[in-house]
Amino acid sequence: MPQPYLRAENLAHAFDYPLYADVSLELQGGESVAVMGRSGSGKSTLLHTLAGLIEPLEGRVELFGKDLYGMREEEKERLRRYRTGIVFQQHYLFKGMTGLENVEIAALLAKEPLDEEIFRRLEIDEVIGQKVSELSGGQQQRVSLARVLSKKPRIIFADEPTGNLDRETSELVMRIMLEYVLQEGAALFVVTHDREIAEGCDRRYLLENRQLEPIENGI
Repeated sequence: MPQPYLRAENLAHAFDYPLYADVSLELQGGESVAVMGRSGSGKSTLLHTLAGLIEPLEGRVELFGKDLYGMREEEKERLRRYRTGIVFQQHYLFKGMTGLENVEIAALLAKEPLDEEIFRRLEIDEVIGQKVSELSGGQQQRVSLARVLSKKPRIIFADEPTGNLDRETSELVMRIMLEYVLQEGAALFVVTHDREIAEGCDRRYLLENRQLEPIENGI
């Protein structure tokens, strides 16, 4: 079996109260994983830990065979720039720029050619030249996804990517991410409250009572 893109072993974290403990999972290329759970269960903290943003209190994370939290900061920065991408519920776009300029900057930093076909597939090709401040929330979120995909990441971490979207746009965003995973041999780790979104993934988990448990047969 090929080396997993991501391997987490015995992760634990807490803030004012314990969030989770003894969490372990693997993510292979071409695979999508969804984690569900109530607000405050630690879903986003787990995603941020796997993505290199929050160091765990206990446990180990490997990305592409390397100890993530044993790396120097510049090594982690290279991973974030070239090999991983994060889709947040809040888009964090540069508001003084156009949607196109936001995507162009990401592609340039990742040293990837800009593929404008993604604008058509995300149904933002007619508005991509507008300032971010002129776009609707759903359009901004799709620009944010285009920015991430323009980097050609090997792993996408998606934190409630459809939380502020209507059903039709949510399905479009999820479909584009899953198609990218299959076409590029990438991987997707998504946390969501949306059962229908989770059901589109290869594997599903529930983070509850401080444990990550697989959901075997539907949700």
